[in-house]
Amino acid sequence: MNDEPVQTRTTPRGVVWDLGNVLIDWQPARAIASGVGVDEAARFLAAEDFDFMAWNHVQDAGGTWADALTAVAESHPHWRDHAAAYHRHFVDSLVGEVPGSADLVRDLRAAGVPQWGLTNWSTELYPHAPERYAVLAELEDVVVSGREQVAKPERRIFDLTVERTGLPASSLAFLDDRADNVAAAEAAGLQGVVFRDAEQARQELRRLGLPV
Repeated sequence: MNDEPVQTRTTPRGVVWDLGNVLIDWQPARAIASGVGVDEAARFLAAEDFDFMAWNHVQDAGGTWADALTAVAESHPHWRDHAAAYHRHFVDSLVGEVPGSADLVRDLRAAGVPQWGLTNWSTELYPHAPERYAVLAELEDVVVSGREQVAKPERRIFDLTVERTGLPASSLAFLDDRADNVAAAEAAGLQGVVFRDAEQARQELRRLGLPV
C-alpha cells in the first residue's frame, strides 16, 4: 500500500500567457529573409558559429539593438547583414495570431478569469505587438522582459509577474511553448502548462478546473 500523500492543485484564479508562438506566431526566418533571402536566412539560423536564439535573448534581457548589431559586425562580420535584416524587418516575423489562442483568451475573460502576459521580448521591438494584435488588450498587463532587464527562465521575472498579479503563485496557471520556461515557472510556484496548440491548452486548463 502506498502511504505517500496525494498532492492536489487548486483551481487557478488567473492565467499568465507567454506571447511568442503561444498567442502570436513568431517566425524570425521571415524577417531575415526579407533582407537577405530565404536561403541565406536558413543558412544564418542553422550556422554552427552563431547562435541566433542566444544572441536575441541578450536583447530580450535588456540589451540594446545598437549594441547587438555592433557586436555582430565585430565578431561575425559575415553575418552582419543577416542580423541587421532581422532587426530592420522585424515586423515580418509576426505572422499572425496562433490559431485558436485568442478565442481561448476571450473565453476566459468572458468567464471572469483575469489574465496577464509574460514575454521574452526586447523593449525596443515590443510596441509592434500591441499595435497589431487586439488580443493583448484582453490581458490585464504584460510583463516584458526587456523592460524589466531580466528574462525567462530566470526566477526573478516569475516572482515579479506574480507580484504584479496580486495573486499567490499557486493560484496562477502559466502557459509557454518552452518546457524549460514552464519548469522554471513551476519552481516559482505557478501551475505550468507546456503549450502545443490552442485545443490542447484548452483541455489542460479545463483539467485544472478553469471554465473553458
